Amino acid sequence: MAFNHLPAAMHDALGPLSVTPVTHSVPMAKNHRPGRPPESGDTRPTPAMILDRLATGAGRAARITHTEHLPPRSGTHAIWPDRIRPEVISAIERAGIDHPWAHQATAAEHALDGESVVIATGTASGKSLAYLAPVLSTLLDGSEAPNGRGATALYLAPTKALAADQRRSVKALAAPLGNAVRPAVYDGDTPVEEREWVRQYANYVLTNPDMLHRGILPSHPRWSSFLRALRFVVIDECHTYRGVFGSHVAQVLRRLRRLCARYGSDPVFLLASATAADPSVAAGRLTGLPVKEVSDDASPRGELVFALWEPPLTDLHGEKGAPVRRTATAETADLLTDLTVQGVRSVAFVRSRRGAELISVIAKERLAEVDRSLPKRVAAYRGGYLPEERRALEQALHSGELLGLAATTALELGIDVSGLDAVVICGYPGTRASLWQQAGRAGRSGQGALAVLVARDDPLDTYLVHHPEALFRQPVESTVLDPDNPYVLAPHLCAAAAELPLTEPDITLFGPAVPELLPQLEAAKLLRRRASGWHWTRRERAADLTDIRGGGGRPVQIVEEGTGRLLGTVDAAAAHTSVHEGAVHLHQGRTHLVRKLDLEDSVALVEQADPPYSTVARDTTAIAVLETDTEIPWGQGRLCYGSVEVTNQVVSFLRRKLITGEVLGETKLDLPPRTLRTRAVWWTVTEDQLDAARINPEILGGALHAAEHASIGLLPLFATCDRWDIGGVSIPLHPDTLLPTVFVYDGHPGGAGFAERAFHTARTWLTATREAIASCECEAGCPSCIQSPKCGNGNEPLHKRGAVRLLTELLRAAPPEALEAPEAEQEAEGRPGT
Repeated sequence: MAFNHLPAAMHDALGPLSVTPVTHSVPMAKNHRPGRPPESGDTRPTPAMILDRLATGAGRAARITHTEHLPPRSGTHAIWPDRIRPEVISAIERAGIDHPWAHQATAAEHALDGESVVIATGTASGKSLAYLAPVLSTLLDGSEAPNGRGATALYLAPTKALAADQRRSVKALAAPLGNAVRPAVYDGDTPVEEREWVRQYANYVLTNPDMLHRGILPSHPRWSSFLRALRFVVIDECHTYRGVFGSHVAQVLRRLRRLCARYGSDPVFLLASATAADPSVAAGRLTGLPVKEVSDDASPRGELVFALWEPPLTDLHGEKGAPVRRTATAETADLLTDLTVQGVRSVAFVRSRRGAELISVIAKERLAEVDRSLPKRVAAYRGGYLPEERRALEQALHSGELLGLAATTALELGIDVSGLDAVVICGYPGTRASLWQQAGRAGRSGQGALAVLVARDDPLDTYLVHHPEALFRQPVESTVLDPDNPYVLAPHLCAAAAELPLTEPDITLFGPAVPELLPQLEAAKLLRRRASGWHWTRRERAADLTDIRGGGGRPVQIVEEGTGRLLGTVDAAAAHTSVHEGAVHLHQGRTHLVRKLDLEDSVALVEQADPPYSTVARDTTAIAVLETDTEIPWGQGRLCYGSVEVTNQVVSFLRRKLITGEVLGETKLDLPPRTLRTRAVWWTVTEDQLDAARINPEILGGALHAAEHASIGLLPLFATCDRWDIGGVSIPLHPDTLLPTVFVYDGHPGGAGFAERAFHTARTWLTATREAIASCECEAGCPSCIQSPKCGNGNEPLHKRGAVRLLTELLRAAPPEALEAPEAEQEAEGRPGT
């Protein structure tokens, strides 16, 4: 939530508030048909053959730094619990599934026993069927009730695409059950005329947390019959609910449980995730309930060949003369082109919307040179498209009309795309959880699969392709979320009070921070206490106080200037960097230039153009310490964690050549500053430490700056964050610490848990940072070690050798890791809380 967008009264009231490894199972096909090997006549090339073809050509083989072969595995069958209705078992058998895997039967047993359960097994291990069997059986029981509506179920997905895909699957599976199961999607794309039918008649409603927050819970009287009969809440891809988004969703689920209790229901929560560490702990923190864990994957898997691919160095030079590698975008476009020419069905995952569009454009151009019929078989898929565009692309991918797709993570989460042979991942996606999730999109019909991770020219990607053990020998990350973040909790208390007056028992439900917040919300005249509880006092909708995705403010609409046509939207928080005046914006393969950004009306006006460059925003950042919560000595220096205020302003943008990334020029911008109150980890060094590290005043700023950049780049390896979720500042003499200081902060109001995780793993995190800088082959620093693509100072100053010496001296006095993380260890052992 962007705190700046709360009512001023709430902003003033809250002020500067402070407040065991799991081995990954490689995937098999979703709803896989047990015991059915690939057809004997299957002539598709093996994953190794596909990789050999990709490696053919000058210098291609040398780009593969490591190849991991994960062998196939057989499965273990079981029988369904006898409480599953025979009609449901017959429907499952008609779908070609003769027997469940053992984990499916175990999860169904927990659900029927009324126990909330998280199914944490590999991608395509049949998690959907594990929760659908008990859900469909219960809905069938309810359809035979003599009076009333019967049982209902709610399905929550992080994306609209996944909910729509699940509806197709449920409808097909439940077809033999007739009208007993009535699935319906209820989201922002649902036509108004259909919504009343969904409320009155659907008994399996598929939606997303955003619609639950803004649409269903505030209108709960209209949903009373559905909520009264609610037996199950399915939370799919629950590992995605992390950071600020996960913290918001945790509070939305508490509001849902509160309203269900008001109507007399107590639903069982069924959670599914292919990639989660400590799944029962994470699921318990998300739902606020005790959750059973099913993590022993009994499904079979096909062979997976996983290649790490590093683009070659070019003859070009970037900022400060640093050597430049070929971009991961260009390399991925080449690989997608080659795979399409081979007839290999593939998805290329890209981290940004712009990157997905660019890869699609490049691949189409190169395919046209080979065969004019091929460009139409490649497309881009990303968030921000209009609903009808998304549905058409999903259908084309399902049917095989599309051979290649450049997609953002909007397509990552569980969409059942059978028959894919390969996945190309353009840049490390930020966490091992997402990496395996994306790799698992291939091989979903049970065949072998190829996954290729193409490294970007940054410290983390470079580290990973040369340290494969960090990917293949480590568990996925622990889920980080903080439901007690006051910037998250406060608006949800207001929303809950608007739904039903808050009472004393609700304090326990919403967490230990409530008693401190309620008086502040009263003082701000947002809530009023009466005999019946705390009431919402405003005329506006309380649910509109916050954007649970953490964007803050209403989305900026992207409008074609000449026609007035709406092309899409972008989050308010990203508007300054992505649709500023002069920015290049890609939509459906067409390039546009932003002519005007109207922040007051939240509109960006664009016109179609074909510039030979892309754009990257530059910004400046200042930071002030508000409160230090924890600090420990690191020799003479200190490692600290606490609350800070960050002031950020986008000041210019760079124009870079397509493909090469060469900088063509810089243009100044006049945009207002944005203020963020958040959480940070920071470390200081003393004069004696600087002397020991041979750091003189001339290189001090560059050494600190280089260490800051590299540490931000490596943090995603230790916390479930993305490089763009965090920021940093380094200052030779900070006014609050009076020492040279490096800050790394959460890029979300109130914090997201990432800086706290960094504090507790600081020794291993900064050791990896030092190693990444020291082992880079460049002379004075490059994007693979210390240069940052989002540096507001144009990567000036930077001093590579100084950073290595500085980190060496800092780590020399670092305390043992065991002394750093007592709280983290307690949480890993199952203590619920923040």
